[in-house]
Amino acid sequence: MKIILALLALFPALAVATPDQRIERSIGEIEQQVIDWRRDIHRHPELSNREERTAALVAEHLRRLDFDKVETGIAHTGVVGTLRGAKPGPVIALRADMDALPVKEMTGLPFASEARGEYMGREVPVMHACGHDAHVAMLMGAAEVLAQHRKQLAGTVKFVFQPAEEGPPPGEDGGAPMMVEEGLLTGPDAPEAILGLHVWPEDSGSLVYRSGSFMAAADTLDITVTGRQTHGSSPWLGVDPVYAAAQIVTALQGIPGRHLDITRGPAVITVGSFQGGVRGNIIPDQARLLGTIRTFDAGERERLHQRLVATVEGIAAANNATAEVSITQAAPITGNDPALLQRMRPTLEWASRGTLAEGNLITAAEDFAYYQEHIPGLFIMLGVGDPTVPRAERPSNHSPYFTVDESALLTGVRALVGFALDYAEAAPSP
Repeated sequence: MKIILALLALFPALAVATPDQRIERSIGEIEQQVIDWRRDIHRHPELSNREERTAALVAEHLRRLDFDKVETGIAHTGVVGTLRGAKPGPVIALRADMDALPVKEMTGLPFASEARGEYMGREVPVMHACGHDAHVAMLMGAAEVLAQHRKQLAGTVKFVFQPAEEGPPPGEDGGAPMMVEEGLLTGPDAPEAILGLHVWPEDSGSLVYRSGSFMAAADTLDITVTGRQTHGSSPWLGVDPVYAAAQIVTALQGIPGRHLDITRGPAVITVGSFQGGVRGNIIPDQARLLGTIRTFDAGERERLHQRLVATVEGIAAANNATAEVSITQAAPITGNDPALLQRMRPTLEWASRGTLAEGNLITAAEDFAYYQEHIPGLFIMLGVGDPTVPRAERPSNHSPYFTVDESALLTGVRALVGFALDYAEAAPSP
C-alpha cells in the first residue's frame, strides 16, 4: 500500500478520479456532441405540435442510453424519459421545449434554417428564433452524462421534452397544460420539483435568476366594438366603431399607471392589431382590437381585468356602440420558488462558475408556469450573448438574427446535471 501511495504522489495522473472529477470529465467530453445536436436541430426546426423529427431524435437517444422508460406522443409530440438512479431518493424533472417559430432566419450561419412549415393555413419560413434547439441539445447532453453516472444518482429523473411552448396552433391544444393534463405530474413517478432553463441574450455562460415572480403572466386580449355602418360623409347617421376603438386603445394605457398598485409589479397592455373597415369612405359595423396583457401579481392582474372591461364597455356606451371583451390566459406568472432556490443555490453557483446573478423582471411569458402551479420549480436564464457586444445591440429572442454562443451550452448541461445529482443531498433536514 505504501508503494502505491508513493507512486500516486509521484504520478498524480495515476490517481483515481473522485466522483465529481468524473462528472466534470463526462460533461467536458460531451460538449462537441451537444453542439452537433444543437446545429442539427437548428437546421431542421419544426413548428408547435409538429416536432416529429425532433421527438424521434430525442427518443432514439434516450433508448440508446438504456433509459428505464421512454414515452412518446405525450401532448401530441412530447417525449418523457425516465432514468432511475442506483440509490433511493426523490423524483425530479428536467424540462426542455422543442418548438420553433414562423420566422425567416437572417443569421447567415452555415447551419441556418431553410425549413418551411404551415401556420394558420399559410406556408411560412421556420426558425429556432427562441433557442429551443439549444434547450433540447443541453437536456440530451445531461441525459448522456447522468446515464453514465446513474450509480451516483439518488432517486429518479424525468426528462421532459415538451412541444408547443410557443402556443399550439389555433384550434388545437398542447404545451405544458396538456402535458399536465396527460399525467406528467401524477402517478408513482410524479416529480416533486422541476427545473427549466432558457437561453437569453445576457453575457455568455452566466446564469440569471430572480426569487419569486420572474417572468410575466400573459393574457390574450380580443375586443370587438360594434356600431352601425353608414357613409363616411355622414357619420351622424350611424355609429362609428373605429372612432370608439381608437379611444379605447388610448384609454387602456392609463390603466397600469392610474388604477393599479405599481409597487406590486409593473403591468403592460399592448394592442398589436387594429382591424376595421375595407374602404376609407365607409364607416363599418365593427372594429376589432387584438392585444396582450402582462402582469406580475395575481391580485393586480385580476384588478386590471376588471378595470379593462369597465373602461372598454364605458367608452363604447358613451359612443352609442357596444363592446365584447375576451381575455384568455396564455400563461401564469413564471418564477422561482424561494425555498427551492435557496436549497439549490450552491449547485447553480457551481454550474455557472461563479457568474450566478439576480436579474430584472422579464415581461415575456413562459408556459413552464403551468408545472409550477403543481410543484416547486426553478426557471433560470442562461446567457448566450456575445459579451463584446453591448446588451442593447444583441438580437433578442424571436429576432431573425437571434444567435447562441455555443460555448455557453456546457453551463446549461452543468446546471441540469447538478440539479439532478444534488437535489436529494440538498434536502432540508426533517
